[in-house]
Amino acid sequence: MFSSRSSRVARGGLVAALAFSIAGGVTPSGAFAADDEPLIYYPTFAGASTSLERNGSADILTSSGRLHQRILRLTAGGYRQVGSAWSRTKLDLGESFESEFKVYLHHFKPGADGIAFLVQDDGPRALGGWGGGLGYRGITRSVAVEFDTFQNSTDPSNNHLAVVMGGNPDHHSAVGEPSIPLYGKPFLARVNYDADSNDLRIYVKSLRAGSEEELALETTVDLADEVGSSTAWVGFTAATGNALSKQDIYSWTVDGSGA
Repeated sequence: MFSSRSSRVARGGLVAALAFSIAGGVTPSGAFAADDEPLIYYPTFAGASTSLERNGSADILTSSGRLHQRILRLTAGGYRQVGSAWSRTKLDLGESFESEFKVYLHHFKPGADGIAFLVQDDGPRALGGWGGGLGYRGITRSVAVEFDTFQNSTDPSNNHLAVVMGGNPDHHSAVGEPSIPLYGKPFLARVNYDADSNDLRIYVKSLRAGSEEELALETTVDLADEVGSSTAWVGFTAATGNALSKQDIYSWTVDGSGA
C-alpha cells in the first residue's frame, strides 16, 4: 500500500553541519543508537569483493586523482551500460532501517542517467534495463529510490528523486526535486524507513563545509508488501544511454536487522 506525503523539497535542519570532503567518512544518524553495529559497513569498498554481488558494468576499483580510494563504480562512462551491486547480507523489511551512502556522478555533460537504491526480492543477480531504466527496469519485486540526472519523457526534471514500485521507472509514486545538484558534485544521501508507520524519508546533503541536510522526499510505503517478501536484497543499480557518466559510490552503511 502506498500514499504520497510530499512531492517537493522540504528543507530539514535535522543534522548539524559537518565538514565533509570527498574523502570523508559516513556518519550514521537518525533513530539508531551510536553503539549499534551496522548491518552493512563500507567506509570504503576495500575488501568488498567477497561480500558484494556485482553484475553488468559494476566493479570495485581504485578512484583516480589524489584520493586513491576503493570505490564501487556502477557505470564506467560507456554507452548503454547497466550495473548493479547487492549485499550478500539480506535485510529484514519488518524492522526499521537506515542507510547512508556517498555518491559521485560525474565526468560527461550532460550526464545520464542516474542511480537507484533498491530493496528487492528478485535475487543477487538482478539487473535491469539501460538508459531511463536506471538499471532496475524489469526488477518487478522491488522498491527503488532513484537519483535521476537525465530528463526522459516521464521525468519532471534532470535533477530529481523518485520512489518507484515494481521496476517501472515510467511511473513515479512520489517525486522530490532537491536544491542541490545530483550531478557533477559529490553528495551524501540518507534513506530512513520506519517499519511501524511505513514512513520512508530520503535526505540529501552537499559535501561543502557548512551545508545542511535537506529532506528531499517523504512518502508512505509498506516495503514488505510491495516487494512481496519480509526480507530483501539491498543495493544499487545505475545505467547510461546515449548520454554518459561515471557513477560511483564511495561509502555505504546500513543500520538495520539482518534476515
